[in-house]
Amino acid sequence: MLLCDEVQLLRNVPYFKHVDACKLKLLAFASQRITYGEGDCLFRQGDMGDAAYVILSGQVELTTTTSQGEMKVGEALSNAIIGEMSLLCDGPRTITAKAVTQVEALRIGKDCLSKVMADSPRTSLEISRALAERLRLATSELDNNRLRQVVLMQ
Repeated sequence: MLLCDEVQLLRNVPYFKHVDACKLKLLAFASQRITYGEGDCLFRQGDMGDAAYVILSGQVELTTTTSQGEMKVGEALSNAIIGEMSLLCDGPRTITAKAVTQVEALRIGKDCLSKVMADSPRTSLEISRALAERLRLATSELDNNRLRQVVLMQ
């Protein structure tokens, strides 16, 4: 795929829609295009984060292991970015990402993403907003699950 095509793919990702074209070219040039087969793991819970992944095609299941076993916490489809949270927090991954179908992804290394964020306050703001929205939705879902459990117990 041509560099300009990958830049356009990145532009479709909400995090990057306001990023300068030169910065997107840097991301596209520095990223690695990877294909995963059905059942392949992109990364595992507990691994240290070294890259974020932009899903170009396919479906990725996101799971976490709890005291009750493995639990599905979401899925990622085209134009989603996953794995960025462990880069921003400089900690281990909190989920496992596994390909449900064949997946095509751009792997963006930690250093490259950090450079773009440092050079582009707008990108940092967009990523912060997206993460805050994810946290809000997760908290709301947890609250709804707790409410259902209380109702079922009565």
